[in-house]
Amino acid sequence: MPPARPLSLITGASAGIGATFARALAAYGHDLVLTARRHDRLEKLASAIRQEYNSAVVVISADLANPLTPRMLCKEISLRDLTVDWLINNAGYGVPGTFLENDWKKHADALQVLLNAPTELAWRLLPAMCQRGYGRIINVASLAGHVPGTPKHTLYGASKAYLVKFSQSLALENRDNGIHVCALCPGFTHSEFHDVTGTRALVEKLPHFMWQTTEEVVREGIEAVEHGKIVHVTGRVNRFIKTLFKLTPDRLTLRLSARQAHYFRRQD
Repeated sequence: MPPARPLSLITGASAGIGATFARALAAYGHDLVLTARRHDRLEKLASAIRQEYNSAVVVISADLANPLTPRMLCKEISLRDLTVDWLINNAGYGVPGTFLENDWKKHADALQVLLNAPTELAWRLLPAMCQRGYGRIINVASLAGHVPGTPKHTLYGASKAYLVKFSQSLALENRDNGIHVCALCPGFTHSEFHDVTGTRALVEKLPHFMWQTTEEVVREGIEAVEHGKIVHVTGRVNRFIKTLFKLTPDRLTLRLSARQAHYFRRQD
């Protein structure tokens, strides 16, 4: 049985899908630990959630690109005598440009945030979940993890594909422990992601029906993990795209990806 007031740790909580997860879970009666780099945004969000939902909210500003951050976060939570029931591994970003256009430090930081941090947080928090017989882990992956790689943003799709496979294995290992693990795979979502990657002008040319709001993505994610769904692609359009690429021969899908990449990847 879940605790009366579950505690959710949300990474990348200062904006976008992470901030929406914070509001949604607070509305469900959760207390929260919010982490991201931008302390001022976290504090503003935390204040609003405390007032609206009467949730206890702890803010820990940290950069997941630092390899020491996952251990530090868990230590801070333990020192406050808190136990995490829901882990939302949401932090992530794309690195524009080709593989060789960026220096290794930029790639290493991205891999730390996208791969190492969510994996380590799960490893550190799972034992207590298993001991209590209850836990929920949502790894925010992407539709990009299900379709062929594209030129530019070389590591992004590969990293999201890892999160999908990692979630599948973790879910199967812990299905008898009262723990649900879900890889949440949104497509194009209205958030700051495309501003950070410099692709806002490009993606705004895409048809309206291809987009979802963060509220829609988060609602589907919470429902999916609660129902024990291990991989969930949000939105009918995105599920159709996934199925289409799955049924199409690789040589054709790679050719299609290369031809369509200029619609959502910077070419400069």
